[in-house]
Amino acid sequence: MEQGPLAELLVERFENMPPQLRVAARFVLDHPKDVALMSMREQAHQAGVSHSTMMRLARWLGLEGYEDMRSLYARALRETGAGEPARQGMGQDGDPGYSIAGVVADTLAAQISSLGEYGSASQFVAAAELLARSRNLFGLGSRSGYPVANHFVHIMSFLAGGDRKVTLVGEMGGLGLDALQGAGRGDVLLAVGMSPYERTTIEVARQSARQGVGVVAITDSSVSPLARIARETIIVTANSQSFFRSMAPAFAAVEILAALTAAQSEVNAAERVRQSEEQLAAFGIYWKPPR
Repeated sequence: MEQGPLAELLVERFENMPPQLRVAARFVLDHPKDVALMSMREQAHQAGVSHSTMMRLARWLGLEGYEDMRSLYARALRETGAGEPARQGMGQDGDPGYSIAGVVADTLAAQISSLGEYGSASQFVAAAELLARSRNLFGLGSRSGYPVANHFVHIMSFLAGGDRKVTLVGEMGGLGLDALQGAGRGDVLLAVGMSPYERTTIEVARQSARQGVGVVAITDSSVSPLARIARETIIVTANSQSFFRSMAPAFAAVEILAALTAAQSEVNAAERVRQSEEQLAAFGIYWKPPR
């Protein structure tokens, strides 16, 4: 079902919508299955808007009412064969056959599995083509996005060679933002950002794009500020069955991108990994059992 039958229209009209309609539109984009399965009032409550706002959104899209929108999404859900209700809530107080661990694990598995669906896969292929052609690569992320960007830089460093560099920019262990001063056409920046979006990540990505750098975004919505800046965008979900936002799909997205990029690269990444591990072993980095 991906983002739903009205996704393209919602994204196209998003910038011209009044603020409350944007909130409702983002909910529809980010929760297409809920649009099919929940009542309009439940959706309005989840989105944090009034039920009249949901009705206005439907009319904004040229539909007579919100039930017409629900019907479209319900039909799309049936056609994809994804109509089984989610097992959310089946924790300690629900079906004893499902533990909280099982619910969380199943949710993560479904989120990561959806990255292989046709729509998502085409996004990955386009982004990997851009990465494979790049001169230099940069990884950018703040707060929860930082470890994802760091993982990207670590993996992609095995595809570096010659004059090509892979650099982590920003906070913590990365180089300062001045590492992007000389970046330009032919370079690619992977920017990771989930709602609520960090101002630094958005501004650095925007300035990089102005310099001619190709921006690839890993973000949580097709109407996120990063998606508006990026040349190619990978949409992942950050929803979880607990109190935190999950970054597992974002980590999976980085690994899929790396695998696709390696397949298009002339560098033997597996050999690079082997050589690196041999060198690290020679330095005594790895633990060895006592003899």
